[in-house]
Amino acid sequence: MEDRAALLSTFQASFFAMTRLSPLHWERLRGELEKDKSSELIAAILKKTSLSPLAQKHPPSAKYRRSFLTELITMLEQMCLEPLDELYEGLAGVLSDQKSEDCYKTYLLAGGGAVTLTESVALVSQGTTGLVTWEAGLHLAEWAGEHLEAFSGRVVLELGCGVGLTGLVVCRGCSPSRYVFSDFHPSVLRRLRANLELNGLGEGPAGGAEGGGVVRVEELDWESVSEERLREIGADTVIASDVVYDPDLLPGLVRLLSVVLRCSSPAAPQVFICSPIRNPDTYNSFKRQLEAAGVGHEVIRGAARQALSYQRASAIEMMQLTLHTQ
Repeated sequence: MEDRAALLSTFQASFFAMTRLSPLHWERLRGELEKDKSSELIAAILKKTSLSPLAQKHPPSAKYRRSFLTELITMLEQMCLEPLDELYEGLAGVLSDQKSEDCYKTYLLAGGGAVTLTESVALVSQGTTGLVTWEAGLHLAEWAGEHLEAFSGRVVLELGCGVGLTGLVVCRGCSPSRYVFSDFHPSVLRRLRANLELNGLGEGPAGGAEGGGVVRVEELDWESVSEERLREIGADTVIASDVVYDPDLLPGLVRLLSVVLRCSSPAAPQVFICSPIRNPDTYNSFKRQLEAAGVGHEVIRGAARQALSYQRASAIEMMQLTLHTQ
């Protein structure tokens, strides 16, 4: 029963996060179905996924639901198990859904509860890549859950926060005193504010993070943000994920990180950058520009424990930045 419960949880988490299930998970399902020769387990999966109240309120994309239900139907028919009307009715309902440019993704948290986001179904939308959650942001959220000391009771500034996944997870589980979400693209900021409201977090003390913290949204231009503005934010911890991807943006990012480390008092904040290494040339250029600006980096070893459902397709590197001593 424990294996079956774990399998149900895996299917549920993958469905709401719109993660492709591995062949291994489908084979495990096939094995469980062969044991009892009934479709009861598929019915249980439907109750946890497409027929659940959460799916009715915040459904994944129609394309994902269609693929998920079709896979279940294929397995049921191949094994000659009793048909399930609700399975076929669910697929018919998905096929009749109108196409949408947006969808919901819900990440089930290990300690209970969930974070739900509205995201674009396209990787690039409205001239930005910031309307979807990227792998490094999920990795950073997992890492934060294992390093509460860097966030609990502290003012946290996130650079290039996108639709807000990392910050929402930190606010839910790490108890920052204040969390500042920052980005620059107008469409991203609008989507971010909508996602904060969707998760019960508004700007200001009344809608702050769990544990009594305050949530703010800042429009920050890496090229022009002033030292005074950064001092006003007063971050103890600065984080960013998947911001090292465009060579043209690197000088502005390095300038900002250098200013962040130099303008704070009485002590410089802890600065953590989480990056997928898609293009080694771009990533190495980032490191060289940091060194030229007098900013050192130390790679943080050890992978974070998997706590969220997503495909780990890229090599991810976490680093901490510090100023070189004179």
